Amino acid sequence: MSKLNTVAVLSPVLVFCLSEIASGQMRERSEVAPACQWKLEDLYPSDQAWEQAKNKLAENLGQIAQFEGTLADAPSLADCLEFDTDISKAFGRLYSYASMKSDEDTRVSKYLAMRQAVEQLMTEYASQASYIEPELVKLDAATVKQFIAAEPRLEVYHMYLSDLLRRKAHKLSEKEEKILAETGLMADGPGSVYAVFSNAEMPYPEVTLSDGTTAMLNKAGYARHRSSTVRTDREKVFEAFWSTFQTFKQTFGVQLYSHLQTHVFYMRTRNYDSCLAQALDRNNIPTDVYHSLIANVRDNLDSFHRYLRLKKHMLGVETLKYSDLYAPVVKDVDLEYTIDEAQQLYLDAVEALGPDYRQAAQQAFDGRWIDVYPTPGKRSGAYSSGNAYDLHPYILLNYNGQFDDVSTLAHEMGHTMHSYYSNKHQPFPTADYSIFVAEVASTFNEALLIHKMLEEIKDDDVRLSLLMNYLDGIKGTVFRQTQFAEFELRMHETAEKREPLTGDTFTQLYGDVLRDYYGHEQGVCEIDDLYTLEWAYIPHFYYNFYVYQYSTSFTAATALAEAVFSGDEGAVQRYLDFISAGGSDYPIEILKRAGVDMTTSEPFKKTMVAMNRTMDEIEAILARRQSR
Repeated sequence: MSKLNTVAVLSPVLVFCLSEIASGQMRERSEVAPACQWKLEDLYPSDQAWEQAKNKLAENLGQIAQFEGTLADAPSLADCLEFDTDISKAFGRLYSYASMKSDEDTRVSKYLAMRQAVEQLMTEYASQASYIEPELVKLDAATVKQFIAAEPRLEVYHMYLSDLLRRKAHKLSEKEEKILAETGLMADGPGSVYAVFSNAEMPYPEVTLSDGTTAMLNKAGYARHRSSTVRTDREKVFEAFWSTFQTFKQTFGVQLYSHLQTHVFYMRTRNYDSCLAQALDRNNIPTDVYHSLIANVRDNLDSFHRYLRLKKHMLGVETLKYSDLYAPVVKDVDLEYTIDEAQQLYLDAVEALGPDYRQAAQQAFDGRWIDVYPTPGKRSGAYSSGNAYDLHPYILLNYNGQFDDVSTLAHEMGHTMHSYYSNKHQPFPTADYSIFVAEVASTFNEALLIHKMLEEIKDDDVRLSLLMNYLDGIKGTVFRQTQFAEFELRMHETAEKREPLTGDTFTQLYGDVLRDYYGHEQGVCEIDDLYTLEWAYIPHFYYNFYVYQYSTSFTAATALAEAVFSGDEGAVQRYLDFISAGGSDYPIEILKRAGVDMTTSEPFKKTMVAMNRTMDEIEAILARRQSR
């Protein structure tokens, strides 16, 4: 990989030559350089090798039955859990390969079938192993403690065993647990249908832009062209894209309603008071954390509206529209980067975390852990996968060369380094960290990136662009994700009351929350009726109360970053200990040891201070420019 001149990168011009792929011209996968594709051969050298490994695993699954009825004996319990560990690691590797091959081109049924084959085996194994937890919950805490003392192999399962006993009231009989295990494939159905339809088969529109070019508005195209500097183009993109979703509104409604019913089913079956309580109980997160987040955001909408009015002023528009929110606000500053430049920017930003961290990050770039560019049929968005415990994480990107894409690289590298450190320092049973802390590392990495760039850049136009990008991150992660979280809570509450939910109902629920947050009635930002269909675009609604963790993680990351930036002694080591902790304790406790207490409003307050401090600097620059 070529080295980048940092001084050149941070010059006021910041206009870089991009490859045709990076500038948005989608190429066939065969035309993308191997260095910009992930190397899945590290998992399996071929599809045939994967098939052989899958078949071998399938032959061994039935061995789990030999431990049934023996778990009240410490050595036998250790044998059972070690066997389960080996099976789980094998599943992680098999699923990683099949799912990532499928994500390369979602139109290829072969890899979709391979992924489904693994899912079916996982369901089969879950059914065969369903006796384990019902047997274990018959034990008491004192007995488990004695087992661990008598059998050293059980020490790595201490967290699992103690947490299982904590949730004892929600565990069912062996027969009932087996039935629930068999429902796994059905429960995943709505999300799978959504993924295939929205990524591969939905007929996305094309529009002709003001410069005469034709833009394909699939998810990647929409993400790129909604940030056009030409307002009429932005409005045309929004109109065409959301009109397509309007056509399939009821289909998306049925999919999401079916998904919600699985959550309600599990909630009632496991005797929880609400879907929220069930979702958060897995990681021992108090529901007050969720409700407090929404309350804190609602109490600080004035800061959000200050940001929106600032955006309106910088765009020079009489009325701020929802279609304006992704537009660049600083003219003649083109923050574009090749992938090599983006990687070097990231490496420079993480120098504060020490040479070991930087060297590990370099391995991701040199070792082809990353699939970089959008190609036809490729899954949209970005993610990091650390499921292959004995190997290394992987990253999927759809890199378009904009600064947002550099931030996305930093974000996903945060996840990847979290997985790398956790897998390195934790045994398999405690390596898997919770989603609640997952987004802390990713957001922390974004904070390091923007801080490094602002340290170097003095040009007002570039600073304004980067400062606004930081505010856009707060908008997208704290306010937008909490808006999603409130909608998610409302739709679950509606489903729990057995009230109907259709495409129209979802649109009404979402529109009410959206307009509240953006101050539609107060004239802060105008929300067109068509855009209230946005709920149908968000894949995270097919997860289980996932999105709120983006917001809580952002506030936690802000608190951690402020400690590092202020020179707090020990802050870097506390962060490294945090990403090395995996799931060795509950996420609230892991964060407390890192110096952040998420049961208080202090992390949120620090985020609002940082947000308003940023807006103060922007307004000072604007005032200085106006006085010239």
